[in-house]
Amino acid sequence: MAMELEAARELAAAPLVAREVDSMHMPAHGAHEHATSCANCNATLAGAFCHQCGQHAHVHKSLLHLGEEVLHGILHFDAKGWRTIPMLVARPGQLTRRYIDGQRTRFVSPLALFLFLVFFLFFVASLTGGKSGVNRSGSPEATAQTRAGLVRDVETSRATLRTAEVSRPDKEALAEATADVIAAENVLKEFDKTGVIASKGGVTLASNKLSVQTSWPAFNGAVKQAADNPELTLYKLKSSGAKFSFLLVPISLPFLWLLFFRRRGVTMYDHAVFSLYSLSFMALMFALVFAIGHAGFGTLAGAVVVCLPPVHMFLQLRGAYALSRGEAVWRTLALLCIAGVVFLLYIGLILMLSVA
Repeated sequence: MAMELEAARELAAAPLVAREVDSMHMPAHGAHEHATSCANCNATLAGAFCHQCGQHAHVHKSLLHLGEEVLHGILHFDAKGWRTIPMLVARPGQLTRRYIDGQRTRFVSPLALFLFLVFFLFFVASLTGGKSGVNRSGSPEATAQTRAGLVRDVETSRATLRTAEVSRPDKEALAEATADVIAAENVLKEFDKTGVIASKGGVTLASNKLSVQTSWPAFNGAVKQAADNPELTLYKLKSSGAKFSFLLVPISLPFLWLLFFRRRGVTMYDHAVFSLYSLSFMALMFALVFAIGHAGFGTLAGAVVVCLPPVHMFLQLRGAYALSRGEAVWRTLALLCIAGVVFLLYIGLILMLSVA
């Protein structure tokens, strides 16, 4: 319940934050008093708005109006929001290009939209997510399941060896099958003695712990803490995801630069706008996916996740950077790989930050 209340509070604040980022003033409706000078900069007023800072001439000071502004921000999201979101979905490349070229007053800025939709995503996730079903890795049930799997591996290896002896009297095949049997039996014996399954790559799976030995001690410690208390870790990841979502932008910018480092006229600002609008769409999409999955249409939700991102990336790349179809296709494929790398780096970073 605490997660839902926290998400609701953040969602209520998100439109206000987005409005502050998008514009440094907030017009009010109606009037309670007629001022002769601007309350913000003290300039002499000559109309409904200050000619120097743009603030509305009439300043409301009531709780009722403050509540009205909150409801207006959540329910209406400004006229620019309703103009921006349809273009973000249907014409992302045109939206990105027009904003880069200077059409700012017609659309919500990418940073403001990103902030709002990320908070919206985690609000939807908190409403649609069920209780965590993570089991403690050190439970007797988990140990028994692990050993049963190792026993099956031994039996499978022995069956393969018997088949090779009968149908394939090849020395190399027999030697390989024999080695597999010996390896499987040794793993089972080691597990029975120590409760540990050793594997390659510096990762050790145990019946009661998961440890990763790398050259980065902070990451090793984060993984160990996550394995010791998986339920608490999932809770922290969920609560920290929105707070550290801004990390996705600086992580993705160097990869975007590599895709266009030979192309003239493309700046890091262009990549930042592209990245923010793209991430905004992904946040909106996953909010929809969570809602669809919660409604019982898991297959449809999976199809959306698989099919929609590549199409959206292609359209945005081609429109934002004026690419040909071939150029957009190979960059879309590269960007899909980049998105996977960025997501893994992001999970690793928030894992370290959330369990520290």
